[in-house]
Amino acid sequence: MQDWNPALYLQFEAERTRPAAELVARISHPGANTFTDLGCGPGNSTALLRNLAPKATITGLDNSPAMLAKASAALPDCRFEEADIATWQPAVKQDVIFANASLQWITNHKQVFPHLAAQLADGGVLAVQMPDNWQEPTHTLMRQVADELGISRSSREALLTAQEYYDLLAESGCTVDIWRTTYFPRHAFCSRDHRMAKLNRLTPLSKRNWTPFSRKHFLSAITNCCNAPTANSMTATY
Repeated sequence: MQDWNPALYLQFEAERTRPAAELVARISHPGANTFTDLGCGPGNSTALLRNLAPKATITGLDNSPAMLAKASAALPDCRFEEADIATWQPAVKQDVIFANASLQWITNHKQVFPHLAAQLADGGVLAVQMPDNWQEPTHTLMRQVADELGISRSSREALLTAQEYYDLLAESGCTVDIWRTTYFPRHAFCSRDHRMAKLNRLTPLSKRNWTPFSRKHFLSAITNCCNAPTANSMTATY
């Protein structure tokens, strides 16, 4: 199985970190002392939590050894563990559970979200942001090309509706605040955004069985699409 590449991931650090920073800014829990970052990656989101709570106990979870090694080196005062965030259960209830662009890779949200809410201490905060780009032209094309080439792709599902998430969390005893943000990349950086989309989508695909032929033709087809005039309208919605 191919691991995530922290160096490639961090080529787009500013783009990846902005939604996380805006989510952290909405966390209101002055007394929070225990934080868990689900799908912490190379630690860019964990660093935001450390800045928010300099004295708190912060744990980052991920299933990528390479990402965890990068995060551990960057934030030696935080703890990092390899874990399946879909079934994670802490020994101590958490004040803040944070998930930056990670839960969209997990299925069964109708079970996962109530499970996460149950891991919160009294007054705790579950802060989640997920890219909602399933129907974007680039993502649709990548699925189509993978199918045409016979490439096994990830089991990622489309997100639930905002109403469904609201109901799930409200039924779990949460006071719910949901919002949607759409980012419009500057035209000058369009090619960077396309490379970012390819990297995001290619990584789970590359964990499947590839041949040199299928990989070459997959990338060629995606590049042709991204270079098309209509591709300049790409947005990123969270």
